[in-house]
Amino acid sequence: MTDEQLAELAEDYFRDGLAADPFEATVCGVPGHDGDVPDPSRDADRRRLDRLDGFRRRLDAIDPVRLDGQDVVTHEMLDRLLRDVRAELASGFGLGTAEIAVSASLVGVQNVVFGTVPAVALRTADDTANYLRRLEGLGGYFDAVGTRFLEAKGDGRFPTATGVRQAVAQLRGYVASDLEGDPFLRPVSPADAQRVGDVVRGTVRPALARLAELLADELLPVARDDAHVGICHVPGGEAAYAAAVGTHTTTELSPDEIHRIGLDRLARVHEGFAELGSELFGTSDVPEVLRRLRDDPGLRFGGADEIVAVARAALDRANAALPRWFREYELAPCVVEAMHPVEAEGSVLAYYRPPADDGSRPGAHVLNTHDPVTRPRFEYEALAFHESVPGHHLQFALALSVKALPDFRRFSYITAHAEGWGLYTEGLADEMGLYTDDLARMGMLSFDAWRACRLVVDTGMHHYGWSRDRALAFLRDNTAATESNVRNEIDRYIAWPGQALAYLLGRLRIEELRRKAERALGDRFDIREFHHRVLANGAVPLETLSRIVDRWIG
Repeated sequence: MTDEQLAELAEDYFRDGLAADPFEATVCGVPGHDGDVPDPSRDADRRRLDRLDGFRRRLDAIDPVRLDGQDVVTHEMLDRLLRDVRAELASGFGLGTAEIAVSASLVGVQNVVFGTVPAVALRTADDTANYLRRLEGLGGYFDAVGTRFLEAKGDGRFPTATGVRQAVAQLRGYVASDLEGDPFLRPVSPADAQRVGDVVRGTVRPALARLAELLADELLPVARDDAHVGICHVPGGEAAYAAAVGTHTTTELSPDEIHRIGLDRLARVHEGFAELGSELFGTSDVPEVLRRLRDDPGLRFGGADEIVAVARAALDRANAALPRWFREYELAPCVVEAMHPVEAEGSVLAYYRPPADDGSRPGAHVLNTHDPVTRPRFEYEALAFHESVPGHHLQFALALSVKALPDFRRFSYITAHAEGWGLYTEGLADEMGLYTDDLARMGMLSFDAWRACRLVVDTGMHHYGWSRDRALAFLRDNTAATESNVRNEIDRYIAWPGQALAYLLGRLRIEELRRKAERALGDRFDIREFHHRVLANGAVPLETLSRIVDRWIG
């Protein structure tokens, strides 16, 4: 039986989080917030800290010893989330170190808006009215973001010059672009296009123009140069990085330990490059294998449609193979779509957008198809398996379908579990026979090297104080990533300290738990049941995941 106090606390925590970040509510498809914008101020963070402390007092009043079943998991999760979110907010940088995260990468404030606000289904007049209200609110929202940046400047917390220059260029390019292709018009019917266009032209674009000028005039002159991109060069940065590492990895590993794990993993992946390189290219010399992968124009796409076609074919193969590896589930569909050009140029290879809980929107593997001739063919099958099926879509759509879980767990995004699962499925896809050839399997290895490098360069910049150039060189020398992807990835890690660490650490934990279960259960081990235990509780902290699997093993 569910504990009533705990259930009420879980629901209050979930609702508080959506009210604090209504953009996240839209991404989750939870109604009631589609007309709202967040409050990005320091005062809002302080008020939320007070509410988190209230939630903590309520949680501490519940004796975990008397709980059972899913309540045990819920209590453990709330305990970890309250600790981690509070630590990040208490650092004074905001969640994700937002007040210095000026960037044209995925985490730049403008890209968060470009990627989330248009992700609504406008089916009724009320939906459209809410959408217009949100667009009108974006003017004040972006002005408040600018104020927060200036407050950080006053405390000596400066963004990076490279991030500022890239954000200014992106914003100015957007403001000058043709309104007809504006991302905010994407969900709008022809009948409402004029009204929405007027708000975009009269409110949203002027606000982003003001933000661009603030960045150029106020922040660029004091911004950190490329030799000082790590958060360790910012007052209070050491504590902020420790909080970010804890939040994203849900481990107690130190930056030194994480750095060493990355180096060790990279050495093993290079052994795989040598072995597969001998078969594909007739050489086991790793630098030569990487050069061939990076520089051969015959390994690039010829057009954006080819990128989308590869991802869709991979998704189809994965769906067909699921029954042997997973239980049968009734899940929302997944689609593949191209990223809007306004967010694509400086963004990541792809991202996943979960389905709406009300069924109004499918899950989506959103692909960056900008400048396709720079994009390697061999990486996009592994990418598809990670973002769609059996990766993020299977993971998030399954969690949403488990209505018995508290809502905060159904919608939770715990980076180490969520992204660890995505990485795990890149290797699982090889077991499932989903890669079309050895070149596509080389893409899997390329991604393995890239994720190992993340542990090295993220801690390198933010803990050891590496320069941007040193991080670029390390990623370039140890992976097959193209020059543009190397730049985009490093700039993302600069703007979002600690997040990139969670991917490989999560995968390693899932693989460790699978080996443990195989040893303990022997012939009784069922891969479908193992995957069910990993996924059916939603995304959880890694220690909680370990206990879930241990209870299954018995």
